[in-house]
Amino acid sequence: MRPYDLIVVLDFGAQYSMLIARRVRECNVYCEVLPHDVSVNELKKRQVKGIIISGGPASVYEEGAPQADPNLWTAGIPILGICYGLQLMAKELGGNVKPETKREYGKADLFIDDETNLFAGLPQQIQSWMSHGDTVTVLPNGFKQLAHSDNTQFAAAGNIQKGLFGVQFHPEVVHTPQGINILKNFVYIVCGCKPTWTTANFIEQQVKELREKVGQEKILCALSGGVDSTVVSALVNKAVGDQLTCMFIDQGFMRKDEAKKIVELFTKSFKINLIHVDAAERFFTRLKGVSDPEQKRIGIGNEFIRTFEEEAKKLGHIPFLAQGTLYPDVIESAVPGTTTGKVAKKIKTHHNVGGLPEKMGFKLVEPLRLLFKDEVRTLGRELGVPEEIVSRQPFPGPGLAIRIIGEVTPERVKILQEVDDIVVSEIKAAGFYKKVWQSFAVLLPIRTVGVMGDKRTYLNTIAIRAVTSTDAMTADWARLPYDLLEKISSRIINETPEINRVVYDISSKPPSTIEWE
Repeated sequence: MRPYDLIVVLDFGAQYSMLIARRVRECNVYCEVLPHDVSVNELKKRQVKGIIISGGPASVYEEGAPQADPNLWTAGIPILGICYGLQLMAKELGGNVKPETKREYGKADLFIDDETNLFAGLPQQIQSWMSHGDTVTVLPNGFKQLAHSDNTQFAAAGNIQKGLFGVQFHPEVVHTPQGINILKNFVYIVCGCKPTWTTANFIEQQVKELREKVGQEKILCALSGGVDSTVVSALVNKAVGDQLTCMFIDQGFMRKDEAKKIVELFTKSFKINLIHVDAAERFFTRLKGVSDPEQKRIGIGNEFIRTFEEEAKKLGHIPFLAQGTLYPDVIESAVPGTTTGKVAKKIKTHHNVGGLPEKMGFKLVEPLRLLFKDEVRTLGRELGVPEEIVSRQPFPGPGLAIRIIGEVTPERVKILQEVDDIVVSEIKAAGFYKKVWQSFAVLLPIRTVGVMGDKRTYLNTIAIRAVTSTDAMTADWARLPYDLLEKISSRIINETPEINRVVYDISSKPPSTIEWE
């Protein structure tokens, strides 16, 4: 029996499906994303307390438009439809939907017509974020108008008796400031959920599941020294203790002196079995001549597992491998067979998800697979992980290899290690390390002409990337002070003889990703 209630988001291909789930979790109610056509039987089997139907790029009247289980509307489970979700609900229950002559995108004032249920405790007028070209023109029987905007009569509607609600705007985005309260009203008032999705409950459940799954067997943990793998180590250690061995595979793509720091930290801070494997040579050999980013990730992922298999054999029979895979990793990799792989488009392969070989000698254990980054940090603090690790900025599993555009060589890694050290140290000194989500350098395969000491140079270019975010699903470029950028640039060019130009990346996610590869 779960110690918490469950809300599910049915994913109809919306950009914000994962964000909806994250917002619900902020209400201390557990939420997962499932395929749009999941059966009602499955939902009831999982004892779902409420359903949120996401938006999506399709129009409900198009041929082949994605559909839900026809029994969904009469299943007796409360439903909140967002955009496409509202339109689908209206169409399936006898209402009308048509293309709007005047499309509505961006901020819009929302006027509340019913101050109960979804809008309980909210002002009569709030700001909302609209993004739709279709609109509901006739409501199904039993539905009433709950809110409107200047351009949309049925900006919110519902059949209160049956617990069916829909909104034409996006309550999950920050541009709808009262959106979190609308979601709280849905999960608390309409669905009757209790805010029991807590870190303590999660730990209790995962410890129980880990003990059941691992039994008396041994388990390896792929340790990188970052937030995710460290928290996994602490969680698995709490569950099975001495059955755990952490293995740090140094692929040669770590930051400057990082391998040494990781070994020192884990031997001093944790009473965990730690094995350090220097595998740099084999990883450089695997990536020789490789410049395509997908091939890099897949190659690193495969070599990573193979190295683990070989080293594990030296330790005797160890059937399990723990990894720090997170929800965004799974989502962006769009792995077939996952809850999101059916509708999501692959953005890039994460080395610990889609980069894994089909056949390997381990059973994967991924206790953080359904968590977002901020939830992992909270979990780490609860488990006593040192703050210097918990607050560390995300660092990719493939390391600096995917921050070197083009072929990865020991020489290019050494250049980027020195530059990266400058960037991180200056960001920390200026007090911005915890204010931004990530800040790092990228070595470009571009050489440009410069002048140094009255002599012509033709050297490498560095791009600086710094972004703000809360969950890595969306991000904006950080507005770092000019004097800080100037200091970083000056130090890089003066202290790294292979560099004569530094540029700053001012693109957001989307359309760009945070990492360059």
